[in-house]
Amino acid sequence: MNRRDLLVGALATTFADITLAVPQMQQKTEWSRFFTEADAQGSIVVLDARSGPGSTLVFDAARAERRYSPASTFKIPHSLFALDAGILRDEFQVIPWDGVQRSQPAWNQDQNLRSSMRNSTVWVYERFASQLGQTRETAYMKKIGYGNAVATGEKPFWVEGDLAISSTEQIDFLQRLYRNQLPFKAEHQRLVKDVMINEAGPDWILRAKTGWTGKIGWWVGWVEWPKGPVFFALNMDTPNRTGDLAKRQGITRNVLRSIGALPPPG
Repeated sequence: MNRRDLLVGALATTFADITLAVPQMQQKTEWSRFFTEADAQGSIVVLDARSGPGSTLVFDAARAERRYSPASTFKIPHSLFALDAGILRDEFQVIPWDGVQRSQPAWNQDQNLRSSMRNSTVWVYERFASQLGQTRETAYMKKIGYGNAVATGEKPFWVEGDLAISSTEQIDFLQRLYRNQLPFKAEHQRLVKDVMINEAGPDWILRAKTGWTGKIGWWVGWVEWPKGPVFFALNMDTPNRTGDLAKRQGITRNVLRSIGALPPPG
């Protein structure tokens, strides 16, 4: 086991024992400049739990309470559903490619859980949805209180359909996953958190997932520090489609750096 794996394991063990409260929201109007500089419209919720009960910071609270399609951020709970149902055994199980050529080159090959999360491979999760079925999908979502917990409408239902969740609800879900307090096996929750890792430093880990419906972009997750985690959920309009996608992480990273929740670039 290398140094990074040891660090990840140690931090995960330490952080899982921290109990978080739900503090009152504080408006952060000064964060508007990060959206203005990026020429973007959206909102962000940050729960900083590095000291005591922490504090919930928000820009555009009204939008943060509004529900939108979760898009590929739904791959986080969807992975848990597949593991719990036995459709997926572990991160090593090969998910065979069906041979259909799709727009993303990384999708046109066999996948596993880690590559599916990293590449946001839609067809893998469409296969999970087919195997689970609408009734089980709905039951799972109701069990964890995920947004409006509906699996109806156009397919995939988490992108084109009727499923919707707010930024504040995303934060609540992420907190429970962080603490292994969702109604799933702890080892499944730890596995999903492991495949969510985007990057790590000497004393911090960033776990996150992007999402995009074509009109709405997401970036949700948390940064783990020795003093505690900092959760975030950004939601923004994407009128320029792919031209706006980099803004999701850019804005979020600027917000997190402004409160010392991410180190400076480089």
